[in-house]
Amino acid sequence: MNKNIIKIISFVLLCLLSLSNITVSASLNQEKILEEESYDEFATNAVFEEGNIVVEARSALLMEPVSGTILYEKNIDEKFAPASVTKIMTMLLAMEAVDSGKISLQDKITCSENAKKMGGSTMLLDTGEVRTVEEILKGIAIASGNDAAVAMAEFLGGTEEAFVQMMNTRAQELGMTNTTFKNCNGLPVEGHLSSARDIATMSMELLKHKGILKYTGTYMETISEGRKTPIELVNHNKLVRFFNGCDGLKTGFTDEAKYCISATAVHDGVRMLSVIMGAPTFKVRNRDASMLMNYGFSKFEGKKIFDKDADVEKIYLGKNTDRFFIAKAQDDLVIVVPKGTDGEPTTKVVLDELKDSYNMGDVVGKCEVYMGDNKVGEGLLYADRDVEKANFIDNFKYNMKNLFKKGI
Repeated sequence: MNKNIIKIISFVLLCLLSLSNITVSASLNQEKILEEESYDEFATNAVFEEGNIVVEARSALLMEPVSGTILYEKNIDEKFAPASVTKIMTMLLAMEAVDSGKISLQDKITCSENAKKMGGSTMLLDTGEVRTVEEILKGIAIASGNDAAVAMAEFLGGTEEAFVQMMNTRAQELGMTNTTFKNCNGLPVEGHLSSARDIATMSMELLKHKGILKYTGTYMETISEGRKTPIELVNHNKLVRFFNGCDGLKTGFTDEAKYCISATAVHDGVRMLSVIMGAPTFKVRNRDASMLMNYGFSKFEGKKIFDKDADVEKIYLGKNTDRFFIAKAQDDLVIVVPKGTDGEPTTKVVLDELKDSYNMGDVVGKCEVYMGDNKVGEGLLYADRDVEKANFIDNFKYNMKNLFKKGI
């Protein structure tokens, strides 16, 4: 009897140990998220000394993303492994598909065995598990899920290999000459390389899709729909929690790449984008990114041109007609200029090709803002009403009415 009791106790202990190993395994990831929970105030609130910016990472870039002005650079065209910062391109292709109407956030994605078996960071998807596009986006943006990235890749491209071709094609279109993608998640593979400049380029493009910031700027999220055990997502980007105004974009870590980040934050209408590659520790990565963004905020200021929904210009649908709409600002239009800039900004309305009819809310073009000859910002415009182009009879009536007015 004693031997049986010992066997039972041993079996229970073995099961508990196995469960513990599973839990630990699920918690560990390529960015060592548990290690990063130790908050270093200096690392996330670092300030610069004027004229003495010292970046320890292998490569770094600071950019004002509206104009594309580079404020600081170090080895920005040198190729390095980007680790999970790769997922910026994965998210970009997903957001382009959503915003173009090709897919919706509520479309369903089924996790394959290929996606489930991904190592490193995961959102713990099961084979056959069905999640929405939005939930998979959260898994990529917040938890840096390699399984989520592959699930999204297979959904958009059919296979991960086909999706990687899409990534490389998009990179070429954006002028990312130092980038070659071999997978959609950044797991180590020979020849999978990018540069700080290229990462900044695709980050700027992703920032055009403002909906992504809802996910990249979230620190913690729980997905429980249809699951016995909820998925707990914790953002690997600690700057989202500890750096004021930070709302993205993506961190990365592998033994080869070391610690990387494409970080963005906004203060008083001014957005800064900082790319760090090859930092020796996560604290150095956060310190370098914070220092650069603080430097940028000290050099630039925002100027509001229009409020959201402000009237920008009256647009007539042809000559000799009273058919028109008011082009309104879709969002607040704020330009970012160096502090102390002289002169007043000028605006230029650039319309898409005029159509025969518009519905209220249709995007009709954009308003560009210039300081001198330099374009410093732009914002989308929309129609304030339903309107149709006048037909022959309407034009005749209009001309006769104005003819009699002139006669009087």
